[in-house]
Amino acid sequence: MIELTNLSKTFNPGQPNAVRALNDVNLRILPKEFLILVGANGSGKSTLLNCIAGNIFSSKGEIRMDGRDVSHMPVYRRSAWVARVFQDPAQGSAANLSVLENFRLASLRTSKKGLRIGLTRSFADRVRDQVAALGMGLEQHLDQPMGTLSGGQRQALSLLMAVMDDIRILLLDEPTAALDPRSAEMVLKLADQLIREYSVTAMMVTHNLKEAHQYGSRIVQMDNGSVLRDISANGKANLTLNEMFDWFA
Repeated sequence: MIELTNLSKTFNPGQPNAVRALNDVNLRILPKEFLILVGANGSGKSTLLNCIAGNIFSSKGEIRMDGRDVSHMPVYRRSAWVARVFQDPAQGSAANLSVLENFRLASLRTSKKGLRIGLTRSFADRVRDQVAALGMGLEQHLDQPMGTLSGGQRQALSLLMAVMDDIRILLLDEPTAALDPRSAEMVLKLADQLIREYSVTAMMVTHNLKEAHQYGSRIVQMDNGSVLRDISANGKANLTLNEMFDWFA
């Protein structure tokens, strides 16, 4: 569970260019919930995601994960149970390393650092089986540099790397923004499948209202650093796309 209590963030406090990006945000995200976060540019979506990830610290308020206060815990300490997929596929993988080497790096994120982590045949076989389940034929190209793959392929592998170990929270930062429509649809279907299969708590930021309408179990709209709407699973099931477009009219 993720609990945000009176979460606020002001950039450049006390300066003429001060910006209050978050304003006393209160949210409770339940285990295994898939929350979709929407809002206009500057509404606070990315700041909220960065606070949860640990990339920035809030100015006020508290973030608790499974009862633990992580408000000022650095991102590298949260990485054992929090994974993030970025909008640029290049940010989630190392272009010059092979597919298998990228999976090894992902495994090191959640494991004790040992010299043989990711080097055994059993690890390679495990990765091959997981990649084969994508149905993209990439299991035959584990030695291929990640940078030679398409954006959709890299994003699909980034998703798989994100959930491959014992992570409990998955943060999706506009994961389809840099993809063509066909690749975007493939990546979102895969994300939805993996979230269910691995029973993770997930939050996705998106500007695409069609994606927000189709995926997730709950939708939250941000505006001026605050929660403007919070639509539960039942409400979302009855929500029409036209009604969502009216939010931004």
